[in-house]
Amino acid sequence: MEEIAYKDIKAVLPYFLKHKFLWTNYDDKADVLYVHFKEKAISDDSEITDDDLIIRYEKGEVVGITVLNASKRM
Repeated sequence: MEEIAYKDIKAVLPYFLKHKFLWTNYDDKADVLYVHFKEKAISDDSEITDDDLIIRYEKGEVVGITVLNASKRM
């Protein structure tokens, strides 16, 4: 069985539960996973976390998460 870090799930789960639909794209050449919480989101701010997640904001609301080095997290 795959082990999942509880703290990682706990940090992002509220954003997944808040939105009924998610859009995802994976760029295998760049090894980047994009998760969008709005279909037509236009980010106006972002922050990078210590574990290489980019949290994207639109008018102060989280509209997406970019996961760098996605395949290395499995």
